[in-house]
Amino acid sequence: MTPTQARHTRRAVLQAALDAGARRCTDNDPDIWFRADREPADEWQARRTEAIRLCTGCPVRAACEELALRDGDGRADADDMVRAGLTGPELVAVRTIQAVRLAAANAADRDTEQRELNDLVVQVQREVVSTLDRTVEGVRVPIARAQAEQNVLVHMLMGRIREIRTARRARTGWEVAA
Repeated sequence: MTPTQARHTRRAVLQAALDAGARRCTDNDPDIWFRADREPADEWQARRTEAIRLCTGCPVRAACEELALRDGDGRADADDMVRAGLTGPELVAVRTIQAVRLAAANAADRDTEQRELNDLVVQVQREVVSTLDRTVEGVRVPIARAQAEQNVLVHMLMGRIREIRTARRARTGWEVAA
């Protein structure tokens, strides 16, 4: 996901991308991202540099940064965290520059219909990549049956997504997708 894509993506999809791809964060000591109370500056600087290095090649860095900006992470007066390769003061500086855009993104995230749409999209994405190795009350479900059940669920979810999108398009005056 590019930074431009992340800026135009709603919170639920960003969070799902982050949850799915942030292995570097979870595989490392979680304390690497935050400065400990009364930690000497030289020790924090070494850990901070390592955290920034880990963020550099992260595939979900853009989603992580966008969520950090929308969540208001970081403080201008304290170098006590790293998120998406940026320190707290750096996040504050970017948030200040992008304040208008972030306000609009946060308002869109609060849009309940859009939130439902995003949740449905995430649910479809999870379902289509889920394993078909399922059991019911300890009995393994045949793959053909599991596939059929998955297809029905995905079809139902996609139908609801179409309903929401059609209604939104009609309200905004463009019934046919561009």
